[in-house]
Amino acid sequence: MTIRLRRLRTTARMREAVAETHVAPQSLVQPHFVMDGDGADVPIESMPGVARMSIPSLVDRVKSDHASGVANVLLFGVTEKKDEQASAATDPDGLIPRAVRALRDALGDDVLLMTDVCLCGATSHGHCGVLSDGVVQNDETLALLAEASYAHARAGADVVAPSDMMDLRVSAIRDRLDEEGYINTAILSYSTKFASAFYGPFRDAASSSPQHGDRKSYQMDPRNRREALRESLLDEEEGADMLMVKPALSYLDVIADIAEAALAPVAAYNVSGEYSMVKAAAERGWVDEGRLVSEILTSITRAGADLIISYHTRDAVEKGWLG
Repeated sequence: MTIRLRRLRTTARMREAVAETHVAPQSLVQPHFVMDGDGADVPIESMPGVARMSIPSLVDRVKSDHASGVANVLLFGVTEKKDEQASAATDPDGLIPRAVRALRDALGDDVLLMTDVCLCGATSHGHCGVLSDGVVQNDETLALLAEASYAHARAGADVVAPSDMMDLRVSAIRDRLDEEGYINTAILSYSTKFASAFYGPFRDAASSSPQHGDRKSYQMDPRNRREALRESLLDEEEGADMLMVKPALSYLDVIADIAEAALAPVAAYNVSGEYSMVKAAAERGWVDEGRLVSEILTSITRAGADLIISYHTRDAVEKGWLG
């Protein structure tokens, strides 16, 4: 008898029942850009459907999203208050702490509040750390990152997410939070953040482009797979509660490596450039946006991500695009 291997023949209902990978709404995170003042939203031209929002507008948006099933948010602050020491980032009454308090007052514990922790949006030079003679100083930056994390935790953030890629910042943040009694505030480390061309639209949104040079000295080389794994495992050893790979689509192999090797949950950031490419193609009628988003989110989940940060989150949940 000849035995032939073939695809499982199924009905649509059976395909759904036996599918190996599912993307759940609770595994998705919607990022938001919050700005100073209480003016109208400012659409981001390079990110269709995304805008900078005032705190009142942010609260309304998160309330609406929550009613649709989106319960996880990540906040980025866009401030015009910039200086060499990024004092706006560490201010306990700064933009992000005020936004966190407003969301807590409006929604209580019904949403998971994550906050990006970095200095680039508050430095006059646009780099992620303290500069000396044009060079980012790793160790001098750690105390500022820890102070910013404490300000966010004290305001009510559930998770602080350092995105700077300074060495030893996870342990510095963990020590600062623990000594202040915030032992249950989790750290989602951007543990493997590549120096990527996919960040262009984000830098428009966050006004965080470097005024000179680039970030290749402290972000990951896209060519290095083993180093990417080592970076994440070191952050796990320092006390990171979750590990993140950023960007997602060009680094599915890295997500898989870390998911297999680490004990901590793994997050992936489906970044601005990845989002904007889909939007641009969909606007021209070149792709079916819903099917493409579903396939993208499924591929990231299949690679091993437990959590996905994506600008597609709202549409994916509201329009039923989850695979």
